[in-house]
Amino acid sequence: MVRAAVLPAVGAPLDITEIDLPQPGPGQVRVRLAAAGVCHSDLSLSNGTLRQPVPAVLGHEGAGTVVAVGDGVEGHAPGDRVVLNWAPSCGECHFCAQLSEPWLCMNANAGTTVPYARTGKGEDLYPGLGAAVFAEETVVPAGALLPLPGGVPLTDAALLGCAALTGYGAVHHSARVRSGESVAVFGVGGVGLATVQSAKLAGAGTVVAVDVSPEKEELARRAGADEYLIASETTAKEIRKLTGGFGADVAVECVGRGETIRTAWNSTRRGGRTTVVGIGGKEQQVQLSALEIFHFARTLTGCVYGNCDPARDLPVLADHVREGRLDLGALVTERIGLDGIPAAFDAMLAGRGGRALVVFE
Repeated sequence: MVRAAVLPAVGAPLDITEIDLPQPGPGQVRVRLAAAGVCHSDLSLSNGTLRQPVPAVLGHEGAGTVVAVGDGVEGHAPGDRVVLNWAPSCGECHFCAQLSEPWLCMNANAGTTVPYARTGKGEDLYPGLGAAVFAEETVVPAGALLPLPGGVPLTDAALLGCAALTGYGAVHHSARVRSGESVAVFGVGGVGLATVQSAKLAGAGTVVAVDVSPEKEELARRAGADEYLIASETTAKEIRKLTGGFGADVAVECVGRGETIRTAWNSTRRGGRTTVVGIGGKEQQVQLSALEIFHFARTLTGCVYGNCDPARDLPVLADHVREGRLDLGALVTERIGLDGIPAAFDAMLAGRGGRALVVFE
């Protein structure tokens, strides 16, 4: 039995309780978690914005140590330090094999619909986004683990599993920020802060961070933001003033709201690029006229998991961390236990803080 944060039903409060976690079967690995990040996607799973079978153990951003492996597992052994990959690519579908776009793998989330453990009452329990890291230990397919290079603290490494990879990929793979370009980042939670750091890493010129909370200015500036704006009806106009009257070369939207996406689009120059990282509900609509699409010649694109190949990109990020170019600790605003996850959800709803990190004893 291990302690976990269980979502008993969509929209219900989390239940911090013990679950019955089996030993790993063929091709599976059991991991003792060192830390797990509380991501807005977990909140979206809990309230039904994203689909998730229940009851479930949420949490998809984590790092820990292998404690047991099932039959047929190669490349992992007890004692290995690993990062969880919540969207492991199958390597065989059209997107993986033909297009070399593993972040769009058709089978990446197949594990979310397969029970992996049982509640204390004997009910089938599902793994949130296939990872279920809001627990002391989890069992996942071997392909869902990434070796953690040396020199990276195991607790901070949890951020590599989602926030850091997503922010880095949004800048380097989706928006393709070039040296000297101006970048506007909308929403400075964990992913937004990682995006700000990654923009500076890419050699961006002016980086403007935008959020609804005045309290996040210090976090944003510490991450590398040159300017900080409180979101308002004049945000796009203010960004144009800060970028020579033209607008930002690149905008990265990390919120997932139709209104914010529209503002990000409006904030870019003619020919500018807007990358949407935030995950919104289907009711969030963005309306563009045919004339403005032609006139402004801007690009609006979605971005899944930072358009990253985690096996390729995680070692690159680990090197940046070791060399001091990327500060994972700066993304964390609170270190909590399992009992603190509901309050962390409330903070996200209120627009407070960066990344809350669940740290296990």
